[in-house]
Amino acid sequence: MRVRAIKELALYLKETNLIQVINMDIKFTKDTIEFEKEFSSLDNFALDFVSILDRVGIKYVVISGYVSILFGRNRTSEDIDLIAQKTDFAKFSALWNEISKEFECVNASAKEDAYKGYLLTGHALRFSRKGEFIPNIEFKFPKAELDFWTLNNSKKVIVNHKSILISPLELQIPFKLFLGSEKDIEDARHLYGLFKGKINTNLMMEFCRKLKVEGAFRRYLP
Repeated sequence: MRVRAIKELALYLKETNLIQVINMDIKFTKDTIEFEKEFSSLDNFALDFVSILDRVGIKYVVISGYVSILFGRNRTSEDIDLIAQKTDFAKFSALWNEISKEFECVNASAKEDAYKGYLLTGHALRFSRKGEFIPNIEFKFPKAELDFWTLNNSKKVIVNHKSILISPLELQIPFKLFLGSEKDIEDARHLYGLFKGKINTNLMMEFCRKLKVEGAFRRYLP
């Protein structure tokens, strides 16, 4: 009976993707976070896309929901939010040409319109794999002060020897509390549970004060 229960639990954990959290051996340093996991299709999508940015030399940072999913949070997402450094049109054109080999922009068909009509006017582009719509990358230039700070203070994550740059957890956790939906709060709880004691608590609480979420922090992240 006990063996059967253990097998059923293992099956459940595998199906819900929670087993990777239990087995996750995370190496956390000042500059990097490193671990191994079984890639999902969303992971492959994200890593394939950011590898193009790295190849072209475009500075970027991944923010919001995918950060918690990367670290094993058991939920789905149809998009990945990404802030990229503002570039001139020549640099963007080179990026567009490289991206277009594997991906397509779903809300702009020409790179001139994508750059001038979307990015320079504060609107995001969305990229998906060719012939698909979901999942997609929301690609935008920084606008707010926190966008620039996040871009300049990104955290490098090395997973299965591949790298991706994410929002610092000291901001990511308060920002999720600021968004405030049940999904966002659970994202914050997941990240805080994994990295409590490793992240810079003073910096995190500074962002809690800036975003006016000290009460939510005390309520949801004891």
